[in-house]
Amino acid sequence: MLTLVCADRVGIVAAVSQFLAERGGFITDSQQYADRKAGRFFMRVAFEATDARMSDTQELQAAFAATGAEFDMDWRISGAQEKPRMLLAVSKGSHCLADLLHRWQTGTLAVDIMGVVSNHPDMRRITEWHGIPYHELPANGDKAGQEAAILDVFGRTRSDYLILARYMQVLSEDLVGRLEGRCVNIHHSFLPGFKGARPYHRAHERGVKLIGATAHFVTADLDEGPIIEQAVERVDHRATAEDMIRIGRDIEAQVLARAVGWIADRRVLLNGSKTVVFR
Repeated sequence: MLTLVCADRVGIVAAVSQFLAERGGFITDSQQYADRKAGRFFMRVAFEATDARMSDTQELQAAFAATGAEFDMDWRISGAQEKPRMLLAVSKGSHCLADLLHRWQTGTLAVDIMGVVSNHPDMRRITEWHGIPYHELPANGDKAGQEAAILDVFGRTRSDYLILARYMQVLSEDLVGRLEGRCVNIHHSFLPGFKGARPYHRAHERGVKLIGATAHFVTADLDEGPIIEQAVERVDHRATAEDMIRIGRDIEAQVLARAVGWIADRRVLLNGSKTVVFR
């Protein structure tokens, strides 16, 4: 798998295709997008090896370095069996965590889950039942110390991403900065929007007709990071606040799982305040 981002110019697709063809690479899927306004080019190429020269990922990376330098690319070549390592964070809500653990255990989510961190003990049982290490890290009034502990676990497990599976703590700017482009959050999204406590009850009071969820990369601007995936479901006057909570949780789990799955499949590329998602 090859993914790349660079300044848009003539010849990028030809150079990539020629490089693969010369080494017996059989392209099975190729997607590209030119952001003409930003002058940026994005590409994802899946290929199979038909030649021994394609069988060593490190040798292939070394060979592609010249092409990457010629076009000043931010690029990555990864093997088919290479899975991103993910650390999950959760508070007390189980729906997103349980869904990700189930998909991982059944082999439908191609990631390596390195552990679960939490500021509460509630999700220990379900986590350890799946054979995943659980790290209970309560804040206890020391937010900086707790976030340092999270970073320690992230580093020791050599994780690539921190997935906030309904982790109900606002991350500091320092932690967000350290994990820029590597931290994903899920939150409800209403039309109109309701932030703060008891959002479903407030939405019910306003007679909201659409509820949904948004998965996005985390930035210093709360819930304003580059969006990866969204979904909505229609409700009507018969829906109670409890109905909305139930529906909302289902949507949150589905949207987060899609976002994590696309990241695992190297389909998500950052484009400033937005993302390019090759589906």
